[in-house]
Amino acid sequence: MAKIIWTERAVRHLEGIYEYIARDSKVYAINFINSLIKIVEELELVPYMGRSVPEFKEYNLREILFKNYRIVYRISQSGDVEIIGIIHGSRDFSRALDE
Repeated sequence: MAKIIWTERAVRHLEGIYEYIARDSKVYAINFINSLIKIVEELELVPYMGRSVPEFKEYNLREILFKNYRIVYRISQSGDVEIIGIIHGSRDFSRALDE
C-alpha cells in the first residue's frame, strides 16, 4: 500500500479551494474537500490510476481529474504518492505549479 504525502503547495491549494467555495457555502466547501480527499486516498491502493500529465513526458508524474480540478501527483521510487498540487482546469498549469 502506497503512502500519501501532501506537499505544502498542495495543502495551500486545498485551503484556497475551501476558502473560495466557502464564500457561498461552508457546507458545500466541506463536502467538496472531503470528496476530493477521498479520491486522493484511492491512490494508496492504485497509485497509477491517474493519467500521465500531458504537459510533461514524465511517467511518474500523473494526475486525476476531479470535477474542474487536476490533482497532480508524483510516484516515488519507493512507491509513495506525493500530491504536488490541485489546479483548476481553467488555470495555466505551469504557472499554477510555480506558485
